[in-house]
Amino acid sequence: MIIRKGRTKTILEAALDAALLAVEVYNKPRTTFRSEAYIVLMIIAWTRLFHAYFNATIGDRYYYRKKGSRRFERIDGEKKAWELATCIKEYGELPEPVKKNLEFFIGLRNRIAHRHIDRKEVDILIFGECQSLLFNFENTIVSFFGEEYALHESLAYSLQFSHLRKKQQHSASKSALSKDVQHIAKYVETYRSSLADDIFSSQEYSIKLLQIPKISNTNRSDFAIEFVRWDDLGTEDREAYDQIVAIIKDKRILVEAANVDKLKPSLVVAKVLETIPGTRFSMHTHTSMHRLFGIRPPSAADDPFDTNPVYCLYDEPHNDYLYTHAWVEFIIVLLQSGRVTVESIHEAYRRNEVWNIGEYE
Repeated sequence: MIIRKGRTKTILEAALDAALLAVEVYNKPRTTFRSEAYIVLMIIAWTRLFHAYFNATIGDRYYYRKKGSRRFERIDGEKKAWELATCIKEYGELPEPVKKNLEFFIGLRNRIAHRHIDRKEVDILIFGECQSLLFNFENTIVSFFGEEYALHESLAYSLQFSHLRKKQQHSASKSALSKDVQHIAKYVETYRSSLADDIFSSQEYSIKLLQIPKISNTNRSDFAIEFVRWDDLGTEDREAYDQIVAIIKDKRILVEAANVDKLKPSLVVAKVLETIPGTRFSMHTHTSMHRLFGIRPPSAADDPFDTNPVYCLYDEPHNDYLYTHAWVEFIIVLLQSGRVTVESIHEAYRRNEVWNIGEYE
């Protein structure tokens, strides 16, 4: 797509600036706000990338309009544009692993907005997803607008220290994490567990890097860093790689079990009240919320399995619904942020409103 000076190019340049700033912050030594800043800036970069694409292809139709009117919705006098979740839905052509990677960070962004993460464990925990988020951004921008807008000319591989403590590489050290970081680690674990194996294993969802010093005799003109594409490897090279990985990797064994770590509505209410004592959150409030956000179908629905699996699952043997810890976290963050109150939830339920959960995540 050829773009000339104008609004599309201005939005696209803003997307590039946000992505480059995200990488600069992430790679800066002694940064304690690394993951939060990177995620927020990359969400902005992706949103503006989609806005630039939509502006070039459908004009101003990526702005919300008032129901039954041609007039735009406005916030503080500015037209309200589609948020990233809506952009992904309206575009509708992203590969599933790319989509899942973005949805992972949309949910994570909403959780870190109310917490300060100053532990290196979280940076290491989500490094693979962070790297894929950047790679996918570059691939998408090239797909939309061409090679001239690729970022690789502007970036270099960040220098690494060799003495990375082993215990930081494993989420098993949760006992040493602060309460806020435990919430984040739990969200990451829950989200990853919800993914199909082919998506979780995809490099578009999470880059897995094996860093081994290159000590063989090489040509003096060789690059110090080489990225090897799996698709380009021959059979012998793939077998050699698999042997290396078999030596050093941690084996993950999945044992199927039913309803592990899922919560009944009463326990959801109890956990909310435990975290926010004094609130008037009740079973009625919980019922109002799951109906407002549509995370599960009505009781008489034809398809009881039509849930939002991040937050709710249908328990067929018991013919009822169970909720995830991510749902509890969503409720707590929403109430603590002040965006909604128990009273506003009840009032919206009485008016039979429907809320787009993507606007609140």
